[in-house]
Amino acid sequence: MHVRLVAALSGALILAGAVPGSADDYYYEGQQNQTAAAPRQNWWSGDWYLKLGAKGFIAPRYEGAKDYLLRAAPVISLGRAGSATRFSSLNDNASIGLIDTGVFRTGITGKLITGRDSGDANLKGVHDVDWGVELGGFAEFYPTDNIRGRVEVRRGIGSHDGVVADFAVDAFTDLTPTVRVSAGPRATVASRDYFKQYYGVNPTEAAASGLSTYRPDGGGLKSLGLGGQITWKTTDKIETSAYAEYSRLMGPAADSSIVKERGSANQATFGLQATYRFDFAL
Repeated sequence: MHVRLVAALSGALILAGAVPGSADDYYYEGQQNQTAAAPRQNWWSGDWYLKLGAKGFIAPRYEGAKDYLLRAAPVISLGRAGSATRFSSLNDNASIGLIDTGVFRTGITGKLITGRDSGDANLKGVHDVDWGVELGGFAEFYPTDNIRGRVEVRRGIGSHDGVVADFAVDAFTDLTPTVRVSAGPRATVASRDYFKQYYGVNPTEAAASGLSTYRPDGGGLKSLGLGGQITWKTTDKIETSAYAEYSRLMGPAADSSIVKERGSANQATFGLQATYRFDFAL
C-alpha cells in the first residue's frame, strides 16, 4: 500500500454558548460553571483554546478510484473557552461561526483540495487536477438537543471552478460522560464545472488514455452516503476518535468513464484521530 502525506485543513472556530442540561456538558463540563465574563474590548479578546493533533485514514486514491491509500493529516481547531458546540463531526471542514442563536449557527468555511496526477496508471492521458481550496459558508440547525443538520456551500479556487454543497444530519448521544457516538446520512451536490474537472474525458484524452469520451451534461447529485464516529474524552485535554463513512457516487459522477471503466462508485473512508487542547488568553 502506498503511503502519502496529505495536508488538510480541519476543525472549527466555535462561538456557541454552553447550553445547561444539554449534551454540551460532554466537551466543556468544567467551563459551564464559570461566572459571566466582563465585556470584551475587541471580538478577539478573552479566553481561547487551540486543539492540535493528527489523523490517519484510508481513503480512495482520488474521487471515483477503486484503489485506496493510507494517508495522514494534521488537525487544527480554534475556539473560545467556555463556548461549546453541541456536536462536531470529523467530516466538518474548517469553520468560523459568525452568527449563533443556540439553535442556529452560520459562518464561513474552507477546505483544502488535494491534486490528482495523470501519472496514475488508471489516469494516463487524462488532465491533472491541481491542489487548491474551496471557500464558502456553512449553516447548522439543531431541531432537538441530540440532532444536528449542517450544510456547507463552497466555491473552488485553483483546483476547479465549480460549486459544491455538502448536506449532513447527525444524531448523537453520550454513552458515558466521556464517550459519545453519532451517525447520520450524507449527500453532496455539485455544479457542471466541478463534474467536468473531476469526471470529464475529452476526445483527445480518450484517445490517449483508452477511456471513453465523457462530457457531463450539467450539475446535480454527486453522492449519497452514511457516516458515523465514536469519540473518547481520554483526559480533560486529550480526545481520540474513530470514524467511518461510505458514499455511493450518483448522477454525472457515476456516469463517468473514469468511474465505470477503471474506478468504483463505492467510496469509503476509515480513520483514527487524536487531539490535545491548549488554553490561552488574548
